[in-house]
Amino acid sequence: MLSKMTEGTAAAVADDGAPIAHAPLDAAQASRFAPMFKALGDPVRLRLLSMIASAGGGEVCVCDLTGAFHLTGPTISHHLRVLREAGLVDSDRRGTWVYYRLIPAGLTVLAALLDAGTFL
Repeated sequence: MLSKMTEGTAAAVADDGAPIAHAPLDAAQASRFAPMFKALGDPVRLRLLSMIASAGGGEVCVCDLTGAFHLTGPTISHHLRVLREAGLVDSDRRGTWVYYRLIPAGLTVLAALLDAGTFL
């Protein structure tokens, strides 16, 4: 299920029409898309998203993510929460562990917004 942020952002891209290469964003549009870009602007979050997106089986346990970083569990959880709130990943708790999976529509929204195909 898509988060409200991703549903709203996907609808905004569809409603607003063109990617940024075709027309400037207004303040409201920029406010809708900025959290997604901000979430990806941190190297830890970008690595986490990459690890989640490339995980076999479509999801990964948080227990398999934490070992790749020299960070505390709460810090990793914070970064995962930012990605989740930005509409880029979703999660499910199973017992004591949380499993994360990519929300493809989140990346689709960003790709559509950044489409510069007319310049190639």
